[in-house]
Amino acid sequence: MLRIDLAVLLAVIVIVRLRRRTQARSRNDELLTVVIVLILGLLVAPTDFGQGVLNVVGQVVSAAG
Repeated sequence: MLRIDLAVLLAVIVIVRLRRRTQARSRNDELLTVVIVLILGLLVAPTDFGQGVLNVVGQVVSAAG
């Protein structure tokens, strides 16, 4: 359960950070957002939801190719 709660918190942080105007972001600010998104991906990947998303993306890619 701790993974999902932390993942939800990081998702909220990402949404708040991405709502800011692009001109107001510095290079370091963008780098921090990328790092947070990567950590969010690592937390969500081993969950059932993450595996479901992986399967859907895999099916879309195989159908497109």
